[in-house]
Amino acid sequence: MERKDEKKLHIAMFPWLAYGHLMPFLEVSKFLAQRGHQISFISTPQNINRLRSSSPSPLIDFVELPLPSVDGLPESVESTSQLPINKAPYLKKAYDLLKPAVTHFVQHSGVNWVVHDFIGYWLPQVATQLGVNSVYFSIFNATFLAFCGPPSELLSDKRRRPEDFTVVPEWVDYPSTVAYKLHEMVSHWDCMDDEVSDFRRVAVTVQDCNFVTIRSCTEVESDAVSLLRNLYGKPVVPLGLQPPSSAPHQPGGANDRADEQWEVLREWLENKKPNSVVYIAFGSEVTLSQEFMHELAHGIEKSGLPFIWVVNNRPLVEGVLGPNILPLGFETRVDDRGFMWRGWAPQLKILSHVSVGGILTHGGWTSIIEALGLGRVLILFSGANADQGLNVRLMHEKQVGLEIPRDERDGSFTSDSVAELIRRVMVEKEGELVRANAWAMKEIFGNVELNKCLDEFTRVLETWPAST
Repeated sequence: MERKDEKKLHIAMFPWLAYGHLMPFLEVSKFLAQRGHQISFISTPQNINRLRSSSPSPLIDFVELPLPSVDGLPESVESTSQLPINKAPYLKKAYDLLKPAVTHFVQHSGVNWVVHDFIGYWLPQVATQLGVNSVYFSIFNATFLAFCGPPSELLSDKRRRPEDFTVVPEWVDYPSTVAYKLHEMVSHWDCMDDEVSDFRRVAVTVQDCNFVTIRSCTEVESDAVSLLRNLYGKPVVPLGLQPPSSAPHQPGGANDRADEQWEVLREWLENKKPNSVVYIAFGSEVTLSQEFMHELAHGIEKSGLPFIWVVNNRPLVEGVLGPNILPLGFETRVDDRGFMWRGWAPQLKILSHVSVGGILTHGGWTSIIEALGLGRVLILFSGANADQGLNVRLMHEKQVGLEIPRDERDGSFTSDSVAELIRRVMVEKEGELVRANAWAMKEIFGNVELNKCLDEFTRVLETWPAST
């Protein structure tokens, strides 16, 4: 509800070009618009076309900036979901080339605040020079940022090898087992820009912004939030978990196709027992090798449980999704209890169905929030991108899910371990406590009405002194 005594602000939003960043920024934009603030949402044409129908508010203005061309980046690419992970540095280079256009907009639009991502590490300094306040909105949780450490640590040479990230940092002052596996850091190294590392981007962003806001809450991460405030020496304002209220528009008629397929799946689910089905999805930006896909498929088959498996039409590292991505004859053998879904899937609809009891997930923070918001237990298999490994350890530590055992160095695993863990989490007596813990979490993760964090964030924006 709009309050009459508050100052109306003009706020520019500038997220990174990834679905997992764009949607949380849009949800915050909607909330701020409901409070009567003017929003300028800055992104590239394809991304804005995808988001526009999800935001009918007249106070949200979408600002399209064409993505500059970069050698090595295909012309039509404007999102991480269109690229294999090892090509992400080219997208970051193109994003950095948006600096002149974004600077011009901020200078001439009369904005009071810029809400930005860490990839655009140059924007807080630009905003300060133009007399505009800036806030770093981390779509990552407090545990991830606390593990990364203060800017001084990120800018130092103390952790320069993947191995250095496989231990809990010395500054973590509470009991924790959360650290990366070696194979996760080796994989993440592939998607970093050689010229400007992700660590430098985070460090400079935190140093130069006015304050930090995170997609989390103290009910879930009280120790990590407290530590983060000490490490940064500036305000850290939890924004809440932001359980999703709507799904984005899918371009190219994907919504219509998904609706038709959903009706088929819904009928399939109606014939399954409550909490019996495993939903398997690895987000829009994780690609597994053919070897891993085959091993995973054999494990799913051996589990003997009914499942829905979302297989993305995403390219492999240097090629396209081939016909042999799944084992020969797999779909025929599991036809009586498996439902294969190709392309974008309505995850919230699927997870909301009473027959779905758990999710085999890559550890994306949004997927975890969606699943625990509905009380679905987690079967954890790190996608090895960005924060996913740490999220997996955190959820395993909280016993709302269990992690599939994998080799520390290369990430390999066995189909038997997959089958065993799926059954333990979903049906066996050993998993009763984990299932109960996940169910209890929906009171926190699924509380859409819990706007106190967003209210506090809005209050900070409204009362912060104007930049000079």
